[in-house]
Amino acid sequence: MMKLMTMPKTKRVFTLLLRVLALGSTFAAAVVMATSHEKANMFGVRFEAKYSHTPAFKYFLVANVVGSVYSFLVLFLPAESLLWRSVVALDVVMTMLLTSGVSAALAIAYVGKKGNSHAVYTGYSQEKQKATTKAKKHPNNKRLGHSPTPAKTNFKA
Repeated sequence: MMKLMTMPKTKRVFTLLLRVLALGSTFAAAVVMATSHEKANMFGVRFEAKYSHTPAFKYFLVANVVGSVYSFLVLFLPAESLLWRSVVALDVVMTMLLTSGVSAALAIAYVGKKGNSHAVYTGYSQEKQKATTKAKKHPNNKRLGHSPTPAKTNFKA
């Protein structure tokens, strides 16, 4: 008889822990995205990247804020409430929202890194590699004693 009484309490604690974990992760993702920015110089041109420059990153931020607010509100929902029946459906909706936000952000990140041949954009890493190779082959670098190839090391793994 005692085991039957502790099972719902154990289930409630486990559910509470999962919801706190969901709240923490969505809130952390939103804070990291909102506060992130990167600056780079390439050939004397300064580039600045923020989440607000890309609609997909804005969507990712909004999805995580909505998920955080939802997780916070559900934490304070009484166990006896009839709203728990709708929580299961809302959990599915929040999962789809957060998954679509992550997918949008990853798609933009992939295009930024690898490029898109249809848009004639080769990607940041390939552009940086081309610029580095071009700089290594420049005659002034050879005259100054810079080697176009990296120095060989005698390290053995």
